[in-house]
Amino acid sequence: MAMTGVTQFAYLVASVLFIFALHWMNAPATARRGVRAGVAATAIAVVFTWAQPFIIHHWWIVGAIAAGFIVGVPLSMVPLTAVPQRTALSHAFGGAAAGLVGTAEFYLGWQEGPGHLTTFKMVALVLECILGYLTLTGSLMAAGKLQEISWIPQRPVTYPGQNIVNLILLAVAIGLAVAVIINPTAPAAPLWFAIIIGLALLFGFLLIIPIGGADMPTVIAILNAYAGLSAVAMGFALDNRLLITAGALDGSSGLILAIIMCKAMNRSFINVLFGAFGQVQKVIVGGEAKVYKSETVEGAAQVLEQANLVVIIPGYGMAVAQAQHKIRELYDQLKKRGITVKFAIHPVAGRMPGHMNVLLAEADIPYTDLVEMEEINTDMPQADVALVVGANDVVNPAARTDKTSPIYGMPIIDADKARMVFAIKRSKNPGFAGIDNELYFADRTWMLFGDAKAVIGELVKQLASGSGMH
Repeated sequence: MAMTGVTQFAYLVASVLFIFALHWMNAPATARRGVRAGVAATAIAVVFTWAQPFIIHHWWIVGAIAAGFIVGVPLSMVPLTAVPQRTALSHAFGGAAAGLVGTAEFYLGWQEGPGHLTTFKMVALVLECILGYLTLTGSLMAAGKLQEISWIPQRPVTYPGQNIVNLILLAVAIGLAVAVIINPTAPAAPLWFAIIIGLALLFGFLLIIPIGGADMPTVIAILNAYAGLSAVAMGFALDNRLLITAGALDGSSGLILAIIMCKAMNRSFINVLFGAFGQVQKVIVGGEAKVYKSETVEGAAQVLEQANLVVIIPGYGMAVAQAQHKIRELYDQLKKRGITVKFAIHPVAGRMPGHMNVLLAEADIPYTDLVEMEEINTDMPQADVALVVGANDVVNPAARTDKTSPIYGMPIIDADKARMVFAIKRSKNPGFAGIDNELYFADRTWMLFGDAKAVIGELVKQLASGSGMH
């Protein structure tokens, strides 16, 4: 009895730490404290759950912890460019854990006979398994797309009647779920439950296949919400209050983040989950050929040296090239000349929420110089130079003007309103939305083709060797 009271108090402490962890991670100055609080809360939860007298198979837990370290340590060492897919894998592990626990709880309860699977517990188990398993396959698909694995299509895959097929499968899953909840000890219940699991795994695959890379940050947030909700259901199934609290925090934060990002993209949940953002635009034959205007690094450096306000717009190309440290050097060179430098941050730039913030923070760019899209757009007409580093769809004016474009209606950073635009781009290929960027053909835009890290490095050299100060 005393041990139960101590455990419940420990769970309360862990819950408070989880809440503070989320709060502290809202700001860069307290983010490390938030991470430490989350780690401490998790450690407390594991230790005090392990100490329960009904847990007797300790070597299984030791093995699981060892396996976690074996997988987790290498995952923690991935480059920042791979953090989005690592995040998706973390969601997959969370979904798998919930699904496997729910599966074990059902089949053990079915063997033990009536009384072990109440209606309430069955509702929790069904929700836990559906959410857990669809998070597993959905997250694995998302990680595969982000990693650009060759046999996983990067573009959205759609076919006629796709949503109808999904709805039919969903109806079958709901029907079987109702049947197994009403009569969990029926002879056919194990088969029904297995089919539900199979459909959940299929749902995860089907939900991600029609989604393009430009929507991946929002999808990552939604999968985070699914993983959290599956943990909530697991908490109810196991009668564990801490799991319910932690899962609710995880699920609600993921849901809120997804809503914020959908709003920033002027899109709805339904549009993200059942649309096909990122379909390749058909080429119009016979149209006027578009021509890029290239500039030399020397010429770009001279223009930057004479600027008063430079707005740097980072994108996924910066992440791929790992150019953030060179950008810090460029930032320092410009600041030495008394030039104001700001970074325009689009909410879906990159492949996960906050991707650009993380990369720039790694290079010790002052957080005060990172400006969100809505705020920076008011400054763009006063910007002497907009330097686009590997961004594509988030600066494409077609989002404002072309109703046939798949990105039409998505808020963008108004790079085209700057007095001059330099765009660093590795190749002439379109971005993840599969369409040409009208900004690159504009009168005031000049292209700097090449690897972002190399181009920025050359700009730094030119500025460092320059004799005059601004």
